[in-house]
Amino acid sequence: MSLVIYLDLPSVAAAVALSETSVQQLVREDSFPKPRKISARRVGWLLREVQEWAEARPVSDLLPPKNTSRRD
Repeated sequence: MSLVIYLDLPSVAAAVALSETSVQQLVREDSFPKPRKISARRVGWLLREVQEWAEARPVSDLLPPKNTSRRD
């Protein structure tokens, strides 16, 4: 038996480095996993579906930003 873990919207947004609004928009566009009904008034995303979505993202050609911290 595998463990099923649900994430709430703030946790999903943090996990994929997007805002909650962006996650909601992607769900509406059918570009992100839809939440599951956990109870009458609560929904959550399956951790494994969020992970699969994240792993399916294309690899970026963008370089990470330069370190802008100053040491005086």
